[in-house]
Amino acid sequence: MAYQYARLGAKILITARRENRLKEVIAKAKSLGAAEAHYVTGDMGKPADCERTIQTAKEKFGRLDYLVLNHVGSSFGSINKWAEALQFWEDNPDMEFFVDFLNINMISYVRLASLALPLLREGNGHIVVMSSYAAKIPNLYYSLASAVQFALDGFFSTLRAELMKADRNVSVTIAVLGMVHTEGTERMLKKIEGGEAMLAMAAPVNETAQTIIRGAATRTREIYYPFYSWPVSNIRRLPTFLEDYLVLDLLAM
Repeated sequence: MAYQYARLGAKILITARRENRLKEVIAKAKSLGAAEAHYVTGDMGKPADCERTIQTAKEKFGRLDYLVLNHVGSSFGSINKWAEALQFWEDNPDMEFFVDFLNINMISYVRLASLALPLLREGNGHIVVMSSYAAKIPNLYYSLASAVQFALDGFFSTLRAELMKADRNVSVTIAVLGMVHTEGTERMLKKIEGGEAMLAMAAPVNETAQTIIRGAATRTREIYYPFYSWPVSNIRRLPTFLEDYLVLDLLAM
């Protein structure tokens, strides 16, 4: 998404933990046409790093047109390694991991948005929240991810309503995504049976980013991409026996 915004001539600020990777992305963003490109090395699980990120945006830009919330992580190691375990919650009810996961993947989203709201109001800006259909339906083996994404959907949908009620010209877009062909997705799926076939259904990264950027620019409330994200997300509107059958069948694929 940083590269797509760079191609549009935007001024961008990105944050992550790996400074060497940030420098690579910033260099490419500048080569693609970014008017400005800056980075903050930080861990979004730490409140001070969230605050420093938004403060840097204020110092560099004075306002924000878009706040894109798109990080996932854990202080306990690779999310991919955890995801590959595919265990039911009762088989590994790790509360310490859950609290850490919630802090990084949900609470930090709320913290960043809260800190950024004054800057967003200055620019009649937009909050863009990355999510998936795990925010809409139960996901076997992914109770932590579902819990976080259901919470994000609830919080940011309510925030949208509150901003509208208060007549703030700040919009909230939630991107409800299916599988996207990222490097992490490819590594994970290649390790499981039938993963190659599933990977063939994954949405291209560039097309996904462009779709999200267009949706945010037009203040779309929810973006569903690729096409199957909408019907999958609405399974719970069906009668209970169909919902249970389809959810279990879908997640057993």
